[in-house]
Amino acid sequence: MQTSSDRHEYPAHWEADVVLRDGGTARIRPITVDDAERLVSFYEQVSDESKYYRFFAPYPRLSAKDVHRFTHHDFVDRVGLAAAVGDDFIGTVRYDRIGAGGRPATGAEADEAEVAFLVQDAHQGRGVASALLEHIAAVARERGIRRFAAEVLPANTKMIKVFTDAGYRQKRSFEDGVVRLEFDLEPTDRSLAVQYAREQRAEARSVQRLLAPGAVAVIGTGRAPGGVGRSILDNIRDGGFTGRLYAVNGALPEGQKELDGVPAFRSVRDIDGPVDLAVVAVPAERVPEVVAECGEHDVQGLVVISAGYAESGPEGRERQRALVRQARSHGMRIIGPNSFGVINTSPEVRLNASLAPDMPRAGRIGLFAQSGAIGVALLSRLHRRGGGVTGVTGLSTFVSSGNRADVSGNDVLQYWYEDADTDVALMYLESIGNPRKFTRLARRTAAAKPLVVVQGARHGAGPRGHAVRATQLPHATVSALLRQAGVIRVDTITELVDAGLLLARQPLPAGPRVAILGNSESLGLLTYDACLAEGLRPHPPQDLTTAASAADFHAALSRALADDSSDAVVVTAIPSVGEGSDGDAALAEALRSAAAEQPTKPVLVVHVELGGLAEALSAATSTAPQPGASGPAPKTGGTRTGERADPRTGADEGAEADGKGTPGPVPPPEGAHPIPAYPAAERAVRALAQAVAYGQWRRDAADPGKVPEYEDIDERGAAALIKGLLARGQGLTLTTDATCELLAAYGVHVHRALPAPTPDAAAAAARALGYPVALKATAPHLRHRADLGGVRLDLADEEQLRRAYAELTELFGSPEELRPVVQRMAPRGVDTVVRAVIDPAAGAVLSFGLAGAASQLLGDMAHRLIPVTDRDATSLVRSIRTAPLLFGWRGSAPVDTPALEELMLRVSRLVHDHPEVVAVTLEPVVVAPHGISVLGASVRLAPPPARDDQGPRTLPPTY
Repeated sequence: MQTSSDRHEYPAHWEADVVLRDGGTARIRPITVDDAERLVSFYEQVSDESKYYRFFAPYPRLSAKDVHRFTHHDFVDRVGLAAAVGDDFIGTVRYDRIGAGGRPATGAEADEAEVAFLVQDAHQGRGVASALLEHIAAVARERGIRRFAAEVLPANTKMIKVFTDAGYRQKRSFEDGVVRLEFDLEPTDRSLAVQYAREQRAEARSVQRLLAPGAVAVIGTGRAPGGVGRSILDNIRDGGFTGRLYAVNGALPEGQKELDGVPAFRSVRDIDGPVDLAVVAVPAERVPEVVAECGEHDVQGLVVISAGYAESGPEGRERQRALVRQARSHGMRIIGPNSFGVINTSPEVRLNASLAPDMPRAGRIGLFAQSGAIGVALLSRLHRRGGGVTGVTGLSTFVSSGNRADVSGNDVLQYWYEDADTDVALMYLESIGNPRKFTRLARRTAAAKPLVVVQGARHGAGPRGHAVRATQLPHATVSALLRQAGVIRVDTITELVDAGLLLARQPLPAGPRVAILGNSESLGLLTYDACLAEGLRPHPPQDLTTAASAADFHAALSRALADDSSDAVVVTAIPSVGEGSDGDAALAEALRSAAAEQPTKPVLVVHVELGGLAEALSAATSTAPQPGASGPAPKTGGTRTGERADPRTGADEGAEADGKGTPGPVPPPEGAHPIPAYPAAERAVRALAQAVAYGQWRRDAADPGKVPEYEDIDERGAAALIKGLLARGQGLTLTTDATCELLAAYGVHVHRALPAPTPDAAAAAARALGYPVALKATAPHLRHRADLGGVRLDLADEEQLRRAYAELTELFGSPEELRPVVQRMAPRGVDTVVRAVIDPAAGAVLSFGLAGAASQLLGDMAHRLIPVTDRDATSLVRSIRTAPLLFGWRGSAPVDTPALEELMLRVSRLVHDHPEVVAVTLEPVVVAPHGISVLGASVRLAPPPARDDQGPRTLPPTY
C-alpha cells in the first residue's frame, strides 16, 4: 500500500455504486497501487483507436513508469477513479492539479486541474464516462478545485459530447489541432437537470429490466407441487408469460429436462441462452452460490423471495449487505430480499412472478408495497373487489420490495414517471430510506400523474429489515413536506384505494365547490356535513325525493354539471321499493350518459344497499379485460382505467360476485369516464377532498415562483466568516456577536441585547441603546416565556429600569441565575418564530409559527423545503391555523407580512448557500404593522457533509 508520505488517507467515502444508462450497475472507487495488474489488464482490452484518442499517439501498452504514475495518487492534487464491474475496470478518469501555464501544481492556490478519461470500447455508450465525470467533479470540488481543463482530439466526438452535455459553464478553443475545453465545476441549474435526467433514465431502465424480462429462471422450484419456488413457477406459466421460462433445481435427477412442461436445469449456468431475470426462492444460506452462478451467466437482475435477512436480526442484516454487494459486483440489481414478487400485466409481458395465485386484470394503476402482507391484501382487494366499492380495478405493475435492500420506491417512481401504461401510482411505505430524494422525485412525478401514499409504522421505528436514515423531524412534519411535494397523503389502506380509484377514473376538479343531489335528504345532509368537515364548499343538497326516476337523476346531474358554480358532483342514491337490478342498470346508464355529456367535472356516487348500482356503473363504462375476452380492451379517449363492478352490497369492504351470470361490461363511449361508487359519504368526500387539493397543487406547481436575488447579500463575506469560525472546531453554536454578523451578511438585522449583570450595567446599557427599553431574563427556564413574568417592557427611564431590575431579582433569584439583558423596545406587533434546520434525512427545512403556546404547546407550525420561493413564503405565512392573527383578526391591525416573507426568504438563502449552517432560530420576530424586529437569534455551524443531494449519482451504500 501507499505510504503516508505518498498519499493522504484513503478516501473511502468516494466509493459508490452507480446505475449506468442501460440499467446495469458499476462501482466507482479511487485507484490505488494495488490496482496495477487490473489497470494493465484494462488497458490491454482497449482498442488502438481509443488509446490514440487518449494519448494523441499510438500507445499500444503502458510502461512501468505509466503504471506507477496512474496508480500512485495523493488524493488531493492527483486523483484517479475507476469504474469497475466485479474485479475488472471498465473505465478510468484522473485529474492532475495545474497552475499557471498548465504546469503541475500543489496547494489550494491552484484551483484548476486537467482531466482525462478512458473507457473500454465494449462499455462505451453505457454512460460510464458521464458517471465518472460527476464523481471526479465532486472529488475535485471537495479538494478545492473549481475548474477542469481537457484537451481532446477533434475526431473524439464521443468524449467532446460527454463534456458539452454535462451542463457546466464552459469555454472552448482550438489550437494546434486540439480542442481545449475549460469548464467551471460549480453545479448549475442545467448541470443538475442533466444529472437528474440521467439518473431518471438509468434507474427507470434498471427497473424495466426487472419488470419486462425476455427470459425468466425460477431458482428453487420443487419437484412436487407446492412450495414457494414451485408456486411462483406455476403463477408465471399460468399467467401467460410471453417470454422464455426456465425451472432451476440443483437436486433434479440427471436426465430430467422438464418440470411440469417447463424446461428444467440443475443450474442457471446450464441454460442455453440469456436469462434476464432470476427469481430466487432457495434458503438464505444457498443464495450466495445462486447469485454467483447468475453473475457468471450475465443475468441482469434478481427478485429474491428468500427470507432470513435483515428482518431476522444483526446476522441477517450482515447477510443482506453481503447479498447486495455480491449482486452489484456482477452489475445486477435486486428486488427484495423477503419480497412477495413482481407483476407486469402488459400484454407484451404478462409476468406474474409473485406469490399471488391470480394474474390481476390489466389496467393503469401502479402499485408498490414494502410489506408482503399489505401487498397481498391490496392485490386481493383490487383484483376481487375493486377496492370494495367499484368493481375490479386494473393494474399496470406491482412491486413488492420486501426489505428494499437495493431497489426501493424511489427507483419504481423513476420507472412510473415515464411509463405510458401507468396513470396513477399507489404506494404503501413503512419507511423512506432517502426522504430528500423521494420528495424530489415525488414532486416531478406528481406534476405528471397522481401519487397516493400511505405510511405504515408512523409512530415508531420502521421494520427491522429496512435501512432508514435517522430523522429529527416528527412524522407530521415529514407528511407536510410530502404534501408540499404533491404527494397525496392518506392514512389507511381503504383511503389509498378510494383516492386511487377516483383519480384513475375521473378528471381533476377545478376547485372545492361541490353540488350534491340524490333521492335521500338524510344521505344528502350527511354528504354536505362531510364536505364541510373536509374543507370543501358544498351547495345545499338537492333532494330528488325517493320517487325520482332514472330520468330525473339524468336531468339533475346534467344541470349540476352544466352549472359554472360547481366543480364536482356527488350523487347520493338509496334503493327504491320494488326495484331490482333493472332499476340499478337504468340509473347507472342515466348517470353515465349525463356525465359523458360534461366530461370535464368529476362525478362520484354514494350508494346505500345498491350493490347492483356499483356493478352497473362500472360495467357500463369498463375498459378492463374481462373473463373470456380475446385480448385487452381498447383504450378510449379520456379514459384511464375502467373495471367491472363487484355486486356485493352494504359492507365497507365491498361484495362477492353473486354468481348469477351478469353479462360482461361493454367498452365506454368515446370520452366517457367510469364513475366510482362508494358505500359511505365520508369515504367519497374524503377522496374528493384529496383530489381537490391535488388539483390545486398541480395548478400551483405550474408556476412555482422564484428564489429572489437580493443585492445586499454578501455571500462571499458570509463564506469567509463561516470558514474562520469552523476552523475553531467541528461544530459550534455561535456567540451573539458572530450570529449577528453572519445574519447581517444576508440582510437580517438583530436588535442588540446588552448584558446587564448589575443595575448599574443595566442603566449604562439603556443609555447606550436609548429609552424606552425592555429588561429580559435569558436563563433557559425563562427565555421566551413572557408568561412567567421574566420580561419588563416599555421602561421609559432609569428609575423604572432599576425598579424592574429589583423586582426580577426578588422574584427569580440573583442576576447570575437570571442572566438579564437590556434591549431597545421594538414596535408592537405579533410575536413569531422562524427556524431553519438541516435534517439528515429530509434535508434543509424552513419552519414558521407564532411564538409561544401556539407553536410550543399546540404544534402550530408550517414547513417548506429549502430553497424557498416567493410563492412558498407567501403560502407558508398563511398555512398555520393562527394565521388570522397576522391579517387583522377581530379588528386588530394587519401586520407587515411582506416584510416577514422577505425575512424567511433571506434565511432560506443563507442555509441554501452555506450547507455549514445547520440550524437557525429567530425568536421572537415581532411583526408590526410596518416592519419587523428580530429580537433573538441563534445559529449553529457544522462541517458540511462530503456529499449532498447535489452530488453525483449513487446507490445507497451497503455498509
